[in-house]
Amino acid sequence: MIFGVIRFPGSNCDDDALYVVDRLLADQGSRGRMIWHKDHELGEVDAVIVPGGFSYGDYLRCGAMAAHGSIMAAVKRFAERGGPVLGICNGFQILCEAGLLEGALTRNASLRFVCKDVYCRVEGRPTPFTHAIPAGRHIRVPVAHAEGCYLHPDVDALERAGQVVFRYCRADGEVAPEANPNGSAANIAGVCNPAGNVVGLMPHPERAVEDLLGRGGEDGRMLFESALAHAAGRPTRVGAR
Repeated sequence: MIFGVIRFPGSNCDDDALYVVDRLLADQGSRGRMIWHKDHELGEVDAVIVPGGFSYGDYLRCGAMAAHGSIMAAVKRFAERGGPVLGICNGFQILCEAGLLEGALTRNASLRFVCKDVYCRVEGRPTPFTHAIPAGRHIRVPVAHAEGCYLHPDVDALERAGQVVFRYCRADGEVAPEANPNGSAANIAGVCNPAGNVVGLMPHPERAVEDLLGRGGEDGRMLFESALAHAAGRPTRVGAR
């Protein structure tokens, strides 16, 4: 499986994402390659990752300028054909600005940059990046953002459609206000599109993939392993406790 990782001016998690899919999971048949924002075609890829960072310095609005980059037309075509797309942090912002995901990311309720580990409960409809993760499983992953407060005009409709796929929770898995790091509506940490093939989340799964990072777990790699299982047509559960 080949993952294409989009690189914008100001991306700073692109190499991290590429490391996961091109080296860490290579023994599972994963490969990755970098795609420059000025390209007009994705080439031969099976999934796309829009990584975190500060594309175009976060000028105007986070992700607003990158959403109009040359490569985004190809990303939209890929998504419309059902191709799996994962937006992480700034990538989530870009996908919302590009209209590939509903809602918007705004300033944290604290008006401060937040950088810490959080817990997220996996729920909602199956997606290529979550279908192999046991329902209700909560994962530990870091956040690092100033504009991660997710807003949507009709959260109830979003939830009824199963489009809320990650929700901030406590270490015991319970969704509670104190577990919300940015004031997002209904503790929403990530969503998918109606088809389920485009997923965006504020936490950084690519930063929680090896025990050597000192985070005490590898929960983030489950999203990438799920995509590999999905591409292979396997219902394999990942990260089983």
